[in-house]
Amino acid sequence: MKDLCAGAIQMVSGDSVPQNLERAYALLREAAERGAQLILLPENFAHLSDSGSFSVAEPFAQSGDVCATVTPIQNALQQWARELGLWILSGAVPLLERVDGSPTDGKRSRSACLLYDDSGTLRARYDKMHLFDVEVEDAAGSYRESRSIEPGETPCVATTPWGQLGLSICFDLRFPELYRQLAAAGAEILVVPAAFTHTTGQAHWLTLLKARAIENGCYVIAANQGGQHSAKRRTWGHSVIIDPWGDVLAEAGEGEAVITATLSAEKLEKVRRNMPLLSMRRL
Repeated sequence: MKDLCAGAIQMVSGDSVPQNLERAYALLREAAERGAQLILLPENFAHLSDSGSFSVAEPFAQSGDVCATVTPIQNALQQWARELGLWILSGAVPLLERVDGSPTDGKRSRSACLLYDDSGTLRARYDKMHLFDVEVEDAAGSYRESRSIEPGETPCVATTPWGQLGLSICFDLRFPELYRQLAAAGAEILVVPAAFTHTTGQAHWLTLLKARAIENGCYVIAANQGGQHSAKRRTWGHSVIIDPWGDVLAEAGEGEAVITATLSAEKLEKVRRNMPLLSMRRL
């Protein structure tokens, strides 16, 4: 790993893709001005609606053939990365095709985290594996992501100039076996774009993120949605960057926010040398 100035964007996205894209661009510019080199957007940054995002799902522009009219979200991400000279992680984008290019089942989209380099080239894609089908004591009462989202099957570790990124999305955070697999495959930085509800986030968000950092000896970058989206939907916010010892390097409150922190290669090496958990596993 090499030292990295990382950023996380916190938003309060709604159901207007153009408005969300406008806000995301402004926040990315702010992060870039602060010196961030790699920036994580939150889950559903371009569209967050009580009815899901199937209505705005796009074909997968896997070979760089993005089009502003057909794939406006992917087009914006590519243009921003190129213009700002950033590596950008898309949070989660609704796509109508799987990684191999085959179509989804026709009623559901994939929720995909896309990694673009500073030339606008797509470097990695991860499809959310664990779907949020739960009962929550909030205004919504229950969530059934599987009605509109098709789960992914494959973990993803991506190579960057600063080190290896382990990709995940939101509800994945509750499944430690995924992060252990990412770490065992070489991940040094774990990214968690999310739209954690206010109720579940207040109870578990920071605890789970710290646990994933500590048990795997990894940095964690977590970008959450953070506010009131509708009468039924409120998210927790508190986007955060955590080091491998579990120390919080930067944290937001609620509402729109930009946080940045330097991820130190020396700190990662020291923690892993003194506490070599990955090599001490018995199971």
